[in-house]
Amino acid sequence: MQRLNRHDFPGARYSDRVIQFGEGNFLRAFIDWQLDWLNQHHDIDAGVVVVRPRNRVVEDSLNQQDGLYTTLIRGLNAAGEQVSETRLIRSLNREIQPYQQFDDFLALARAPQMRFVFSNTTEAGIAFAEQDRLEDAPASSFPGKLTQLLWARFTHFAGAADKGWLIVPCELIDHNGDALRELVLRYIKHWQLPPEFARWVLDHSAFYNTLVDRIVTGYPVDGEAIAAQLGYEDRYLVAGEVYYQFVIQGPEALAQELKLDQLAPEVKFVDDISPYKAQKVAILNGAHTAMVPVAFLFGVESVGEAMDDAAIAGYVDALLRDEVIPTLDLPSDELHAFADAVQRRFRNPFIRHALLSIALNGMTKFRTRLLPQLLLAQQQTGQWPPRLTFAFAALLAFYRGEQGDKQWPLQDDEYWLQQFAELWPALNQNKMTLEQLVQAVLRNSHHWGEDLTQRPGLASAISQHLQNIIVHGMRTALLQLR
Repeated sequence: MQRLNRHDFPGARYSDRVIQFGEGNFLRAFIDWQLDWLNQHHDIDAGVVVVRPRNRVVEDSLNQQDGLYTTLIRGLNAAGEQVSETRLIRSLNREIQPYQQFDDFLALARAPQMRFVFSNTTEAGIAFAEQDRLEDAPASSFPGKLTQLLWARFTHFAGAADKGWLIVPCELIDHNGDALRELVLRYIKHWQLPPEFARWVLDHSAFYNTLVDRIVTGYPVDGEAIAAQLGYEDRYLVAGEVYYQFVIQGPEALAQELKLDQLAPEVKFVDDISPYKAQKVAILNGAHTAMVPVAFLFGVESVGEAMDDAAIAGYVDALLRDEVIPTLDLPSDELHAFADAVQRRFRNPFIRHALLSIALNGMTKFRTRLLPQLLLAQQQTGQWPPRLTFAFAALLAFYRGEQGDKQWPLQDDEYWLQQFAELWPALNQNKMTLEQLVQAVLRNSHHWGEDLTQRPGLASAISQHLQNIIVHGMRTALLQLR
C-alpha cells in the first residue's frame, strides 16, 4: 500500500504563515484540523511549519509524508447519533527539528509572511531555564526558543511594527498567554537585550490566554482497517472525538485574520476566560470526579459503561443540573448545553476511559473540582447538596482500597495514603466511629484550605451517606439517594 505523500496524493498547498511548537496528536487533531477547514472554506492560506521542541532525534517525521496525515473524528453528535468522519489534512507543510536544523529554525523569523505561533509543549513547557543563553542553538526551553525567534525577527526587520506575531499557547495552565509573555520578557532581561526590543514585543505581538478541550486518542487500534478503507498507509493517522472547544481571550486581530469566528460556537472570543475555566473544571472534570468512586464501587470499569447504567447516569445528570450549574456564572442555557455535551462525550462508544486511570489524586481533584461547588450550593440553599456530599462519601469509601475480597490500587499523595491506611483499620477495629473518620479527613485545613469540621452539618451529612454505602452497598445507597 502506498504511503501518504504529496506526489501521489496531490492537492491544495498553503503558504508558511504558522509556526507550531509541538508535533503531537492533540495539535494535529485540534489546531491543524481547524486551520485545514478554514483554508478550504475561507481561503486563509495558513500553512503550518511544525517545530519539534524537544531534542529528540527521530528517523520518521511528518516530513516522510510531506506533512500530510488523516484525522478520524468520531463519537456522538448533538442528536446522539454515531458519526465517523475522516479528513486528509493539508494545512501542515513540514517539520523542523531545531537541534539539528538551527539555521532553518531561525529562518522562520525572517519569513515576512509568518504571522502566527501556536504551541502545546505540555504544562511543563512554559518554564524558565536559567542556563539558557541567546547563543544556544537552540535554547532548551520553549519560551527561550520563542524569544530567540522574536529577537531574530526584530533585528531582521529593524523593529517594524507590522512584523509582530499573534501567539496562541494551548498548554493547560491558567492564563497561559500571560505566563508565556512574562517569560519572554524575563529572557529579554536575562540576556540583556535592549529595552526597545521588549517594547516591540509588548506593543506589536499579542499573547492570547486560551482554554482548549478535545479528547485525542492518537493512532486508533483499528488503524490498519481504516487505512484499507482510505487506500493509503498513514503512520500519522490520528483519532479524536467529535466535541471540541477553543476559548480565546485577547485582541480581535486573531479572529479577523484567521476567521476563527467562523467555527462558532465551538470557538469563542471572550473578554474573560475565567468563567469558561470554571465551567470546564466544575462540569467536565467535576463529573468525572463525582462519577469515578460511585461507578467503580458499583463494579463498573469504564466511563462508557457507567453512563450505560441508568442509576449512575441519572446521578451524574442531577448532580450537574441541580447542584453544580446553579453555582456557576455563565448563562444557564450555555451551562446546560455544556452539560449535555459532556454526557455525550462520556457515552462516546469509540473511547474506553478506564475509571482507575482517572482516579489518580482523587483527594486533590475533589478539592479543586467539587468542593467550591459544594460550599457555594450550601450558601445558596442553606442545605448541604445531597449528591455532592454523596460524592464526597463515595470518595472516602473508595479510599478504603477494598470491598469484600476485591482490592484496588490507590494513587495519591503519601499523606492521604498513610491517613487512610490508619483510619479504615481503626474503624474496623472499633477504635473510632464513622463520623470520627469523616471528621479526621475534614479537619485537614492544609489540604482543604479550612477546617471543614467547622461547617455545621457537613460531617454528619457525609457520614450518613458513607454509612449507607458501607451497610447497603453502593447501588442501594445511590438508589436511596434518588
